[in-house]
Amino acid sequence: MLTVGTGALARSSNSLVVPAPASAGIGQTNAGRIPEAIDPVPRPGNKPLLKLSLAAYSYRQYLDLKKPSLTLFDFIDIAAWGPLEAVELTSYYFAETSDAYLKKLKDRCRQHGLAISGVPVGNNFCRRDPERLKSEIDTVKAWLERAAKLEAETVRIFAGSLERGDTLEDAQRRVVAAIEECCAHAEKVGVKVALENHGGITATPELLLTLVKQVRSKAFGVNVDTGNFHTADPYADIAKIVPYGIVAQVKTEIIRADKKREEADLPRIIRILKEANFQGYVALEYEAAEEPKVAVPRYLKQLRQLVG
Repeated sequence: MLTVGTGALARSSNSLVVPAPASAGIGQTNAGRIPEAIDPVPRPGNKPLLKLSLAAYSYRQYLDLKKPSLTLFDFIDIAAWGPLEAVELTSYYFAETSDAYLKKLKDRCRQHGLAISGVPVGNNFCRRDPERLKSEIDTVKAWLERAAKLEAETVRIFAGSLERGDTLEDAQRRVVAAIEECCAHAEKVGVKVALENHGGITATPELLLTLVKQVRSKAFGVNVDTGNFHTADPYADIAKIVPYGIVAQVKTEIIRADKKREEADLPRIIRILKEANFQGYVALEYEAAEEPKVAVPRYLKQLRQLVG
């Protein structure tokens, strides 16, 4: 069983749902129709291949660097007792970023036979100020290089939220340009960029795919977060983006448009992934209220049975 101690309060993030202006359709910019530059991710073979991972964010109240009771090394040791192929090492909890530290993390994973499925980072590419936007891009590039040293497959990014006085079309253009710049760097270092559906200007499948279909890079895809569509039918919306997914984060709850939380139908979620012939890591990212040391082992066991 996974066991952990007690710790600080959970990290939280704010999302702003941005509707498309009535004067422009979701698939348009001021320059006209958006070219569909990226196709759904090719799925070689006839069978899905889901590999189970565990997100460090599941233990955020213990890993919070303001008052940590666990280190990432502790998290890796704990995860090694679970039925996993990999761990997801959230950037928020790296005590340092030196090459020596990264090598120790990679080596600890190897000792336990665990891969590193990804390194999620927090960013906002909706920044209007050029210097602030450049800083956000530089941060992602730096984490791409660190992920490469860790031999992680992906770096998870956000698009961001519309700033006051901005327009959706202008924000979309900046975000796409920023993602493409990061993807060019990702291709050089051998890591993939995974854009998450995370509120803001990715709050619906249509908004997310408006961005995704403009990015021209083989090092790009979607991080399918199963808990982040707060819509009338989150399951149907998850299914719309899975064809573009290169990694997934499974949450144990969904929140519909009425803002009410309900237990996620995990068999249905895994079925959606399998029916799309998804091939990649599926990380449990636990965010519910129950104590993680109790809930995480139970959900991992259920996911192991579902994933196969």
